[in-house]
Amino acid sequence: MDVILLERVSKLGQMGEVVSVKQGYARNFLLPQGKALWASPANVAKFETQKAQLEARNLDTKKEAESLAEKLDGQQFIVIRSASDSGSLYGSVSTRDAADAATAEGFSVDRKQVALTAPIKELGLHTVLVTLHPEVEASIELNVARSTEEAELQAAGKSIQDLAAEEEAAAEFEIAELFDDIGAAGVEDFGDDDAGPVKVAEDAADDVADASDDDDK
Repeated sequence: MDVILLERVSKLGQMGEVVSVKQGYARNFLLPQGKALWASPANVAKFETQKAQLEARNLDTKKEAESLAEKLDGQQFIVIRSASDSGSLYGSVSTRDAADAATAEGFSVDRKQVALTAPIKELGLHTVLVTLHPEVEASIELNVARSTEEAELQAAGKSIQDLAAEEEAAAEFEIAELFDDIGAAGVEDFGDDDAGPVKVAEDAADDVADASDDDDK
């Protein structure tokens, strides 16, 4: 099926080109999105009369997109989600979630502009492509975490595995300190250093010896 493109379409062609596409692709995407027209003689003639206006409009929207891309590119947005200790999300992060996160920070992004090859299902930092215009793209980073504190640590370069290892090490340290405190308390129960377990044993031996001498008498 032949269509005439009203704007540049990635991997398909430039504005004004007549290209052959599958009928379903044209009906479900190109035509409803206003990206193309059926390449009938009437539509081709219509495009030629409107070409200057379309090119001018495309240039304006491209400039706006480039301005937004300069501000948006490289930005990081936090998305809070519940997840297991292994980092697997209870659910996923979608294009809508990405667009909402950017919009909440003052950027006008539509979910249709966000490209995900697959839903995000793990905690961590994820790079996402945003198509602001057929000729303008920006990359953003989604910081998917269970809390803002965890997000800050991830932003500093620590993975969920690093955080788990640190928590485990901290727990082991607390247990070791607890045993040290218990041991110190046991020594204190015997009095000063000279009255430790060895001293107690020696006193007990002396008592036994004295008792034996009394019996001999």
